[in-house]
Amino acid sequence: MTPPVFAHGHLRLYLLSLLAERPMHGYELIQALSDRFGGTYVPSAGTIYPRLGKLEEDGLVTKESDGRKTVYAITGAGRAELAERGSELEGIEDELSDSVRRLANEVRHSVNDAMKTLRADLAAAARDARSDARDAGRRERADTRTTEWGDDPRVQARMALRDAEAAINDFRQQLRSDLRAQVADGHLDTEIVALITNGLTALRREITAALRS
Repeated sequence: MTPPVFAHGHLRLYLLSLLAERPMHGYELIQALSDRFGGTYVPSAGTIYPRLGKLEEDGLVTKESDGRKTVYAITGAGRAELAERGSELEGIEDELSDSVRRLANEVRHSVNDAMKTLRADLAAAARDARSDARDAGRRERADTRTTEWGDDPRVQARMALRDAEAAINDFRQQLRSDLRAQVADGHLDTEIVALITNGLTALRREITAALRS
C-alpha cells in the first residue's frame, strides 16, 4: 500500500503556509500543491475544503466571496501558529522532498510497466503478421507444387522439407521471443525450462518414430 503523502495534521499546517504567501481560492491551493509535487500528487477538493473549513472554525483563516469564487486568507492567529510551529514546518518540507522522490519513482515504474506491455503487444502483433505471411506463402507454394510439379515424389519431398524447416524456425523464434519477454520482466521459472526440454525431447522421439515407420 502506498503511504500517505502528508502525515496526520501536516496538510493542515502546510495549507496555512501556502496562504501565508498570499490569499488563494480552493483551486489555487490545489494547483499550488500539485506544482510543489511536480504534478505527481494532486489533492482532491474533498481533501482540501474540509481542512479549510476546520482552519476557519479555529480562527486561523478567513474566507471572502470574490464573484463565484471563495478566497481564503490567513489570519493573525494563523501566522502566530505558523511561527510557533516553524521547526515542524521545516520537517514537513523534508518529508515532502522524500514524498516527491517516492511518487516520481512510482510514476517511473508505472510508465516502464506500460512500455513493457506495449512492447510485448507490438511483438505479438508482429509475430502474428509474420505467421500469417508464412502461412500464405506455404499455401501458395502448395498450390504451385500441385500446378507445376504434379506428383513427382522427389520434388514433393523437397518442398515438404522446406515447409518443415520453416515451421521449426517459426516455433524457435516465437518461443525465444516469449522467453526473452519473461526475462525482461525479471523472472523465468526453472519449471518452464524443464517443460521445454522434456516436451521437445518427447516430440523429437515421436517424430523420429514416425519417420522410421
